[in-house]
Amino acid sequence: MEKNKPSRFTVRSYGILLNAEKEVLLVHETMPEMEFTKFPGGGVEFGEGPEDCVVREFKEETGLDVKVDSHFYTTGHFQQSAFRSSDQLIAIYYLLKLINPKQELTEMERTLFISGKTEVLKFHWKSISQLTESDLSFPIDKFLVSRIREL
Repeated sequence: MEKNKPSRFTVRSYGILLNAEKEVLLVHETMPEMEFTKFPGGGVEFGEGPEDCVVREFKEETGLDVKVDSHFYTTGHFQQSAFRSSDQLIAIYYLLKLINPKQELTEMERTLFISGKTEVLKFHWKSISQLTESDLSFPIDKFLVSRIREL
């Protein structure tokens, strides 16, 4: 096997949630080894589909009850994982809707304990008309900025 050539896939699902003011929800995560800003979501677990994953991850991260409105984007190019160089990333993005439109994000900061590590999540709404690539950390998220601004 070539050095740094991916040897497995990782599948991740992300949600794009817009509010009535045409703002998109972003999360800034601080982990012991790195920090980044992205759309809420995470890894698909065995026995779950990508849509189930994004609903679960959104609930875990934000506390919000969402449903998938429509598929938005799936990577169509090679992307190496930012977390593990041996992984090829397949990322799936969905447009989401709140199950209860009156539900609000009540905690703008949450602390999660995952695999013995502390992760701090800070949420913020960003106007899609002012969303730029520099607001996000990962290449696929940056790539989607122009498409999101068309929503």
